[in-house]
Amino acid sequence: MPADHLTERDRAILALEAAWPRHGGMKEEAIRARLGMSAARYYQLLARLIDSEAALAFDPILVGRLRRLRDARSARRTSRIPGFTG
Repeated sequence: MPADHLTERDRAILALEAAWPRHGGMKEEAIRARLGMSAARYYQLLARLIDSEAALAFDPILVGRLRRLRDARSARRTSRIPGFTG
């Protein structure tokens, strides 16, 4: 799916994520003020969005970084589960 298949909301989510400092505060307030949604909804949409080819085509560096961060968190979680060998 080409980058032009992203909605305006999708682009706004990616723009906020790209612009936000990694260790900045008050992100939840910015999400609500700029996008009009809860932080929980924002992160649900972002998680789906970074799996899309359209988002990858739109901003490959950001999406690649977010995918790596997600995969690293997932690997850390599974390594803490006793008896998990997957």
